[in-house]
Amino acid sequence: MVRTLVPGAAIVAGAGLLLIVEAVPVSAHHAFAAEFDATKPVKFEKAIVTKMEWVNPHVWIHVDVPLSEGKVEKWAIEAGTPNVLFRRGFTKADLLPGTAIVVDGYRAKDGSRRANGRDLTLPDGRTLFLGSSGTGSPDESKRPN
Repeated sequence: MVRTLVPGAAIVAGAGLLLIVEAVPVSAHHAFAAEFDATKPVKFEKAIVTKMEWVNPHVWIHVDVPLSEGKVEKWAIEAGTPNVLFRRGFTKADLLPGTAIVVDGYRAKDGSRRANGRDLTLPDGRTLFLGSSGTGSPDESKRPN
């Protein structure tokens, strides 16, 4: 015997599937304290942007950081959500590959070359708050100098 779905059942099944798909990115989101260490600030004075990933739930800024002995380290800087950065006046066009920036933030707990960005200074002198927020993020009044 062949059964056909009642139109209402198909709508309910589709809505359920949509809820499951939409929930996946939320489960991947994390609190600041889960990945980054507020007691380990980093600051890169002459970082060169190599790539920018304008994706949810966080924007990632990839930079080359020159070291004193002439070597270069590759770092990934986590920023806020694209929507939050856009509302602050920040766009993808602000960070094209080759742009020299100053960025400070907090190092990853696992010691990898990842950091949660705090402030970013563009070549024109504008400083943008990158959006360290969430459970365990440093208090605004305790920003590194």
